[in-house]
Amino acid sequence: MTIARLRAAALATILIVTCAPALAATPTPKPLPIPSIAPPKVPLHTEYVVEVNKKGQVVRIKSGKPSKSHTFNVQTYGNALQMWIRKPDGTATVGLFKVTYDYNPKTRAVSRNISLVSMGGNWADEPGAATTMIDTAKREVLDAQKLHEKQSKSLPSLHEIIGSPSPSPSPHR
Repeated sequence: MTIARLRAAALATILIVTCAPALAATPTPKPLPIPSIAPPKVPLHTEYVVEVNKKGQVVRIKSGKPSKSHTFNVQTYGNALQMWIRKPDGTATVGLFKVTYDYNPKTRAVSRNISLVSMGGNWADEPGAATTMIDTAKREVLDAQKLHEKQSKSLPSLHEIIGSPSPSPSPHR
């Protein structure tokens, strides 16, 4: 063999030995375990008195009686705030309604019951709680965008930071 061939063979051997671990198959990732949440083993009951506007939207929760489970309370409170209470014909009654939630540990089902407490109220023309939450979220997004634009305008350009124009994109060959 010539010296050139010996050098090429040695170089190939070195490359194979050093690159072999990098060329090995990537191990398959193990799936992350999904935490399981144990459902409550006892019956739970919450009730809320809600104000309903002329569209049938819940405007606010006037009062409530919580259960022993904080998680159940939060879930039912949020559900009550997003409710619409309407008649089968689509019309609504302005008034106070009692909304109860009962959890049955044997069936793991939650039942919701609604009953009229009293008709009328000065909140008939107020927007529903869910509508108010959506409007607040939209306003917060717009405020964040305005703040980002304001901060972006006050930042120096990349050219000012590094002292030369930024490189232009070029195709890779």
